[in-house]
Amino acid sequence: MKKNIRNISVFLLLIYLTFYFIFKGQNFNEILDLIGKVDIKFIIIAVLLMCIYIACDGFNIRKVLRNLNEKTTIWKCIKYSLIGFFFSAITPAASGGQPMQIYYMRKENIKIENSTLTFLINLSCMQVVTISLALFNMIFNYKYMKLPMVLLFILGIVLNLSALIFLLISIFSRRVSKGLINFLVKIMKFFRIKKIDEKKEKLEIGLQKYQKNAKEIRSRKPVILKVLVRTYIQYISLFSVTYFVYRALGFNEYNIFNLVAIQSVLYGTVSGIPLPGSVGASESAYLSLFEHVYRDKNILETAMLVDRVITFYLLVAVCLVVVVINDIYVKIKYNNNKEISENEEKIDIIENEGETK
Repeated sequence: MKKNIRNISVFLLLIYLTFYFIFKGQNFNEILDLIGKVDIKFIIIAVLLMCIYIACDGFNIRKVLRNLNEKTTIWKCIKYSLIGFFFSAITPAASGGQPMQIYYMRKENIKIENSTLTFLINLSCMQVVTISLALFNMIFNYKYMKLPMVLLFILGIVLNLSALIFLLISIFSRRVSKGLINFLVKIMKFFRIKKIDEKKEKLEIGLQKYQKNAKEIRSRKPVILKVLVRTYIQYISLFSVTYFVYRALGFNEYNIFNLVAIQSVLYGTVSGIPLPGSVGASESAYLSLFEHVYRDKNILETAMLVDRVITFYLLVAVCLVVVVINDIYVKIKYNNNKEISENEEKIDIIENEGETK
């Protein structure tokens, strides 16, 4: 709990510093005036696209879990998606999302090895989609990128490719995975980490579980293909929000393909940066990449603000509400189960005493 509070504090501080430096010296009243004039129908479409984004993630989670013989519903899987988004947003390099999803799934009797493999597959598909879209669309947008952005793009792609390779190895290659474990053990020995043998044993047990389930998934290639196709729909929906924000501000010079292309490059650039929610990096990259689209600085900053609110800050707020409600529900369920167990124990004691008499 304390760690989550600290992460949220750092996250809020990053937001404050980001917007302080971006809007410092700007006429914020003019920006608010521009926001008040947006065409609401395009904002509604943008919000609906974010609903599609989350729904696709939920359907992907359910698809893999059901193929691993786990019983679940689409609403529960959407809940897991929102929980993952929230904890990814408040932790560096989105490191907290999947562990917390696995934690909450375990509370609902989903096996850890199955939930872990589910997220390995979904993450792999996400990396394939975002890297391929970013590289493809870079061909059409490199002319708009200044040298620092090009270097940042290369760094982002390298980091994402490294993550993808690691994920694919974890799923498909037992031999290479064992080699990775031995490499990690050598690193732990170099840094004189305690209980190395115990940690190695846990890693090897975990590897056996993943490989067993990965073999099952590999035999069902249509499942992975469906998850991959749905992930393309998911991220194209996310990137399309930028176009409808553009239309909401009264512009129509660029078409949806132009702006989806730029947004996919932006995402590929900043998604690998180890900042909570890529806060700061995303906003700065947006201002750089969309400078030629909006030209006027106040309109550009307004577009960035509206876009980030819809695609990130509003979603984080919704996810926080879901996390809080879910925690309350879990606690109530736990207390009720505890009370039932205690009552059953009392009844057993009374019955045993009666039999003794």
